[in-house]
Amino acid sequence: MIFIFVIGIVFAVGLLVYMYKLAHMDNIIYQEITFAEFPKSLGEVKIFFISDLHCRIVSDELIKEVRGKVDLVIIGGDLLDKRVTIEQVEQNIQKLIEVGPVYFVWGNNDYEINPHLLDGLLLKYGVKILDNTAVSFESEIGERLILLGIDDMSTERDRLDLALQDGGEAGFRILVSHDPRVVNRLTKEEDISLVLSGHTHGGQIRIFGIGLYEIGKLKKYPQTTLLVSNGYGTTSIPLRLGAKPETHVITLKSNA
Repeated sequence: MIFIFVIGIVFAVGLLVYMYKLAHMDNIIYQEITFAEFPKSLGEVKIFFISDLHCRIVSDELIKEVRGKVDLVIIGGDLLDKRVTIEQVEQNIQKLIEVGPVYFVWGNNDYEINPHLLDGLLLKYGVKILDNTAVSFESEIGERLILLGIDDMSTERDRLDLALQDGGEAGFRILVSHDPRVVNRLTKEEDISLVLSGHTHGGQIRIFGIGLYEIGKLKKYPQTTLLVSNGYGTTSIPLRLGAKPETHVITLKSNA
């Protein structure tokens, strides 16, 4: 009986250690996503996508791995939560701007501190905040890639209509929304080719493959293509099981 109890304790401790180590690993997913409508004159566009940092500090190894390999960086929300100091956020921003121009959308946990503090910090380092706004990139012959970003859906700050208006009419549209449920609001008429989201952490802790949310994946819908990331950090407890942390190097190109 004592032997079984000891074995149980050893197994539990070992599992917790494994879950902790898993939650703090660096895992870069390299993905090539092609679209018939992607402007050929833009060639390839490479994006480093990272979301849901929460309490994690971006590792130097991760920055070294992606530096020089991408054209821009997108933070998909939850750069922090109430447990995180503004000094730690600044440390992460300083690292990410080494990789390329940084674009940010708000997540629900970003509002757990005074948003003016985060807003000021991002502006200090030249991070472009996509809060129901858009930015566009144009090729030499005038073809455009339009990056749209909406504010947090759970706090009802999102206004896709304003982002679309800001982006203009013609171009290949990418929408960044912290919450992937935005896909249920989209129609073909918005002509959004790709949506980048996080928020769900892939369920974070999955027992026999079952979690509160689906594992992160790339999924095609009739109206768009959606990438949901497992995210980089964790909420509540710094543990993961069956849902590795993820960052993404996404290569966009034409398949026409």
